[in-house]
Amino acid sequence: MDWINGLFAIPSALQAVVVLSLVCTVGLGLGKIRVAGISLGIAFVFFFGIAAGSFGLQVDEQMLNYCETFGLVIFVYTLGLSVGPTFFGSFRHEGTLFNLWSLGVIFLGTIMSVVLSYAMNVPMSSMVGILCGATTNTPALGAAQQALQHAGHSGGPAALATAVTYPLGVVGVIFAMIFLRKFFVKPSDLVVHSGADDDHTYIGQFVVLNPAVNGKTIAEIAQGTHRKFIISRIWRGDEVIVPMSTTVLQAKDNLLVASKREEVPAMEILFGKQVNCDLNKEQVDWNHLDTKVESRVIILSNGVLNGKKLGQLHLRDAYNVNVSRVIRADIKLLATQDLVVRYGDRLTLVGQPEAIDHAETFLGNSVKTLNEPNLAVIFLGMLLGLALGTIPLDIPGMESPIRLGIAGGPIIMGILAGAFGPRLHFIAYTTRSASLMLRKLGLSLYLACLGLDAGKDFLDTVVRPEGLLWIGLGFALTVVPVVIVGLIALRLKKFDFGTICGILCGSMANPMALGYANDTVKGETSNISYASVYPLGMFARVIIAQILVMFFV
Repeated sequence: MDWINGLFAIPSALQAVVVLSLVCTVGLGLGKIRVAGISLGIAFVFFFGIAAGSFGLQVDEQMLNYCETFGLVIFVYTLGLSVGPTFFGSFRHEGTLFNLWSLGVIFLGTIMSVVLSYAMNVPMSSMVGILCGATTNTPALGAAQQALQHAGHSGGPAALATAVTYPLGVVGVIFAMIFLRKFFVKPSDLVVHSGADDDHTYIGQFVVLNPAVNGKTIAEIAQGTHRKFIISRIWRGDEVIVPMSTTVLQAKDNLLVASKREEVPAMEILFGKQVNCDLNKEQVDWNHLDTKVESRVIILSNGVLNGKKLGQLHLRDAYNVNVSRVIRADIKLLATQDLVVRYGDRLTLVGQPEAIDHAETFLGNSVKTLNEPNLAVIFLGMLLGLALGTIPLDIPGMESPIRLGIAGGPIIMGILAGAFGPRLHFIAYTTRSASLMLRKLGLSLYLACLGLDAGKDFLDTVVRPEGLLWIGLGFALTVVPVVIVGLIALRLKKFDFGTICGILCGSMANPMALGYANDTVKGETSNISYASVYPLGMFARVIIAQILVMFFV
């Protein structure tokens, strides 16, 4: 029995790995169980961690802190990396609105904390800790404790209140989302609304009937209009033409044109009559449209080409092929000459089979190369993210500088690497499966450590006279703002439910709730909205904690 005792009871690096593996295994297994159609998914790792910690299963404190930090950093960095390519595009469209809804959650919770402090006769020195625990924001707690010390008060009550309310603060957002989905979410709310609709291409067939373009080259037509379009092939009688910029259009030519969906009426005015056929279904077999020209999807895996503009590749001139569209992270982009291509992009080439073969050699098209994880980028990104998170930011009126922290720095660095890496010829690409695995691994480690740490003192703090009151107040501060704002957002029909979940989770700085949302809602909209609101929400929480101390203590 000594070897069993060594595995579970004697603190060591081996014991830490064994205990965390046990907590993650059991928690993930129990998370698959559905009760009344509801499962907690990865969140059960946290619950089992609390249970294990309450029954005396402990891990060395330094090992626990290391694993918790490492897990959280892996999760937030890979999350930022995955949403980076579409982050700024979505932010231009709805990012400001995302943050306004997030600030609504934050300010509603703040007002409630002030009201409840007076109504329930709870000192603000304790209430600010309750608010920090309810919103699972430890940086805000640190700022509040420093502000309390400057004001001549002890930071102990705030820390104790945070410890008591933190566990239900973590799961409260999940309960709120379950409540909303059970009673208010309609099937139409679950349909994903893409924030990048203007990037989606539309394939249409047009007959040249406009005398203004008859006899002109494609280059002359493109220069004479601000509309963006790609002519991928031309049918002229029985002849199939792969068009060049110098190709002259003739009356009655049938054109296969790729453009943005909203540009279709303009394309009909520019060229002439649109042929009534749906070419935008996923099951369209382009190679059966004609047998003389082939359409083939090629993966860009030549790292040298990463970050270059499509026009710089000279595919049309050098290989006599056209690129009709570029698919990136399931988003179809119009293949304009100024489009910056990224490692892992899927290019739809149109041309003669031999010409496409030559272009394929140039572009790479190596799935094996693509599937090899670029771990150096992951570790370098985490290094830079942690460095960014430690930079002190002085804000006028604040007693102490604010830092992005171990969560804020890596997620911002991940977003920047994913968005701008190709422009610096920095290959930040990871396959979807690798990204999901890293995210789930990191989040599982983080939740297991969080549960074990909370579990060791959970029962002792709950039985304190004020413990149950603090837990109730904390749970209200977690659930009520989330439910109210979520319900209003649902009623206004501004976003799909996945996007709303991401906003709510980001405003509460709650990665576990985000993990639950990802397990239960399709699409990546929750990740994008979470990453959009997280940085500002975290700053707001830190500043608000200090303001509450300055004015109400």
